[in-house]
Amino acid sequence: MAKIKINKDKCKGCLLCISFCPRQAIIVDEKLNKRGVKPVKFKKGAQCLGCAMCALICPDCCIEVYK
Repeated sequence: MAKIKINKDKCKGCLLCISFCPRQAIIVDEKLNKRGVKPVKFKKGAQCLGCAMCALICPDCCIEVYK
């Protein structure tokens, strides 16, 4: 099973990764990051396909996918 790593402090909250995830495994976090925005986080219990669409679409390269 694949895993994703999200750099929450680098995330600007554009939410593109959420709309491109085929499993809807990424959601908005309730806690603010250093930028003062709500970053994204991996949904607890979700299963990542490892397609890396989230990492490819992220304009700030905040997401890394590991298979």
